Amino acid sequence: MSNDTYDLEALQNGSLANLGLTKFKLTPTPSLTVFPDEIFTFGPSLTYLDLSGTGLSSLPPNFTTSLPNLKILFLSNCAFTTFPDLSSHHTLEMVAFRHNSLTSIPENTLPPKLRWLILTDNRIPSLPSSISSCPNLEKCLLAGNNLSTLPPSLTQCQNLTLLRLSANNFSSLPKFLFTAFPKLAYLSFAGNPCSLSSRKAHKLPFGLLDIPYSSLAISRVLGRGASGIISQAEWKPSPDSDFTEDVAVKMFRGSLTSDGRPEDEMEAVLLAGSHESLIGVVGKVTGYSEGEREGVKGGIVMSLVPRGYEVLGLPPDLESCTRDRFTEGERGWEMGKAVEMLTGIAGAGAHLHGRRICHGDLYAHNILASKEDGHGLLGDFGAASVYGEEEDGVERVEVAAFGRLVGDVLGLVEEGGEGERERAMRRGLEELQRRCEDGDVEGRPDFDEVVEVLRGMLGWRGVMRIPEVPN
Repeated sequence: MSNDTYDLEALQNGSLANLGLTKFKLTPTPSLTVFPDEIFTFGPSLTYLDLSGTGLSSLPPNFTTSLPNLKILFLSNCAFTTFPDLSSHHTLEMVAFRHNSLTSIPENTLPPKLRWLILTDNRIPSLPSSISSCPNLEKCLLAGNNLSTLPPSLTQCQNLTLLRLSANNFSSLPKFLFTAFPKLAYLSFAGNPCSLSSRKAHKLPFGLLDIPYSSLAISRVLGRGASGIISQAEWKPSPDSDFTEDVAVKMFRGSLTSDGRPEDEMEAVLLAGSHESLIGVVGKVTGYSEGEREGVKGGIVMSLVPRGYEVLGLPPDLESCTRDRFTEGERGWEMGKAVEMLTGIAGAGAHLHGRRICHGDLYAHNILASKEDGHGLLGDFGAASVYGEEEDGVERVEVAAFGRLVGDVLGLVEEGGEGERERAMRRGLEELQRRCEDGDVEGRPDFDEVVEVLRGMLGWRGVMRIPEVPN
């Protein structure tokens, strides 16, 4: 157990009572159906409480008054059917009820300081109109419910930045999603009737191969995510040939993530086609009967990313919420190389939206980048959604995500020693960021215009990737 994780025996024998704990996580205890009063002995010192994996279905009436400074509450994988009344809790900022059996969120039960709400994988048919009383709401995860509409009062949540609606029952998305939220940048809605009907109208790109699982020799795991495992493999295109190629293979597993369903992600990756700033997809894995018994939903074969590419940033944490984090190792970009990389990523955005695909998670932590080459590869389509003409406004929502990326990349470029050309690029990027994040959503540029602006900063040599000739 970690320093903050304890079992029920340690809680009940009183050994934790006088430690002044600020964080408490109980080991999963499905048999626990009554809230343990011993937690109240932590009193005002407790700011983080995780009782996930228990049989709890309600909270006691004195919950708020006994834990007055609680900021983060996890009650995932429990037995709640009704959202408890947390309206009088004025310090709670994050609440998680993932994978319960919620069917109701009564009016006026949400905590007023709420910033991060996780309700993934329940049976919620509607949100309360009183969600408008949560003006700080920034991140709202609603995938895997029974929602078919959103309350107009949600537009009062002007800080909403990330919204997950995948795997619900939307036949169309509310129009106000594309105009009313000045900060909304990350939107996913795959697995809804509106997205599924749009997906049927799309055709897979020409040239994708059917690759037998038997032709792949898996060697090592490259990464694990909520939707599957990526491994390096040796691919033998023909059983009669000695030629082999090193590739990456992603086998999609599981059911529902906070972003959506693995099978929707796989479909979006295949529909996306090829672009120099997308990780290349070679084909679709077939004949994986052994994998099917392990819960595999499908698989794709991708080009292996060359050495020298590193993740551009770290995912948000509990504190940063919707902002990526960066270490010193990610800094040190040259301005010209940064603009080249951003031009490629914007081009990938234009390519995807040209095919009516919203990436949904256009973050630095989903980009593999090379400082030396000034090049980036956008990956992780876990939040990607296919859309139709009814959802055309989604592109300018995603442009806001690109604006935030521009700001992040500017923070990775060293200011010292910049010449006039670099200073002009910095001013240009700052103006582009402002335009992409404009609170007037309809006034933002689309990705095609963003690409043109960035190409203008580079000049023809930069666009052609021809180095400057020294004087």
